[in-house]
Amino acid sequence: MDSLNSLIDGFGTALTPVNLLWAAVGVLLGTAIGVLPGIGPAMAVALLLPVTYGLEPTGAFIMFAGIYYGAMFGGSTTSILLNTPGESAAVVAAIEGNPMAKAGRGAQALAAAAIGHFSGGMIGTILLVLLAPTVASLAVDIGAPDYFAIMVLAFIAVTSVLGSSRIRGLASLLIGLTIGLVGLDQMTGQQRLTFGSLQLADGIDVVIVAVGLFAIGEALWVAAHLRRSTGKPIPVGRPWLGKEDVGRTWKSWLRGPLIGFPFGAIPAGGAEIPTFLSYVTEKRLSKHRDQFGKGAIEGVAGPESAASASAAGTLVSMLTLGLPTTAVAAVMLAAFQQYGIQPGPLLFEREPELVWGLIASLFVGMVLLLALNLPLAPLWAKLLRIPRPYLYAGILFFAAVGAYAVGGEAVDLVILLVIGLIGFGMRRYGLPVLPAVIAVILGPAAEQQLRRALQISDGSATGLVNTPFSVTVYAIVLLILVWPLVSRPVTRLLVRRREARK
Repeated sequence: MDSLNSLIDGFGTALTPVNLLWAAVGVLLGTAIGVLPGIGPAMAVALLLPVTYGLEPTGAFIMFAGIYYGAMFGGSTTSILLNTPGESAAVVAAIEGNPMAKAGRGAQALAAAAIGHFSGGMIGTILLVLLAPTVASLAVDIGAPDYFAIMVLAFIAVTSVLGSSRIRGLASLLIGLTIGLVGLDQMTGQQRLTFGSLQLADGIDVVIVAVGLFAIGEALWVAAHLRRSTGKPIPVGRPWLGKEDVGRTWKSWLRGPLIGFPFGAIPAGGAEIPTFLSYVTEKRLSKHRDQFGKGAIEGVAGPESAASASAAGTLVSMLTLGLPTTAVAAVMLAAFQQYGIQPGPLLFEREPELVWGLIASLFVGMVLLLALNLPLAPLWAKLLRIPRPYLYAGILFFAAVGAYAVGGEAVDLVILLVIGLIGFGMRRYGLPVLPAVIAVILGPAAEQQLRRALQISDGSATGLVNTPFSVTVYAIVLLILVWPLVSRPVTRLLVRRREARK
């Protein structure tokens, strides 16, 4: 009841005309910036930090929250329409959303994503209000072996369900892990795969890898086939969700937050892991498995709902522990310190107006985001009517601008082209792109957690399985690996028995 009373007071703060204005500005800016490949929510908040020096803290953080959620949806827009993720959390949206767009159902994919963000954000924020102290206390107890187990689960899950074979999925994963090795060893400082180049010492940014594999690889692949067939504008289709679409997606919208919120609250990769796991879950539970990879709407709705809920989960650790679990949370933590405010267990007592005003503004921002993006879905989808040669020329231009904006180095453009060629080769030989991207995102963190766990156990491998949580996760991993081997003979046996009865 105390939390609900505080939330009501927070709505009194968030619904003032000035704070409503900052929420609307944040949502608009976030959506516009999220659409640009390479300029994600973290960079948007960082760029706008100086602009907020003259604002009071409550208004500034309400605008930051709007940018965060708006940029997540903006990144999904380009993922769905152009196969170009605006940020890493939007990578999964491209798997099913882009085939939907190519089939003339771009507006439906965007609507499913918008409602997914709305439901995920709403449920995630309600859980933030009710469960923040409990989730924060659980996150404190999770150690290096548990983090490593979670990341192994993400690797195995994504290679098991994507592509035409597990071997190809594993090959893609190894490509990503190799790219993730580039740079300085985080513990020893030794250079790895830098070929003596100082520019590669910091590693290759995840955004450059995602944009290169998805956008550049896709553009080169389309260009290679335009000689055989003239690119034609893609029809937009009807701009609403039909009864069948809603029937297939409403459970996905509700399942996503159950995966996204807990992962957002622990430092295990932000929104990337839950979106991948949500996709895997939707594929396992769907009655239309044959449509996955060809434009299954559940594969858009579930991950987008999980991504939005994970953003709410991120605020749990940041507000209650002062522990940033994503790049955006780290920038927001710097913003708190800029105002002389220290997030932690005492923040709710010392700054109740700011904290509860911020949480209430999340509900307001979700409504504004839905009201803004649902009507715009058909308009965004009309981008697909542009003839493909012009469309993909534009994609190459914006991808290059986004990659250059990441570090401001000309060498980033060369790296982008090289990774784009790798993406083209992966498409040529049937390797799924997603395992490579998740390996680049999580590979360095998984290596660090592995080495920490081994250091704690003096090099003993038992240090990786010395907690109930890690044992449980590895049991799930084993089940994922063994289940197809067991289920196929059982299925064949059942089919033979049915045929024999007939």
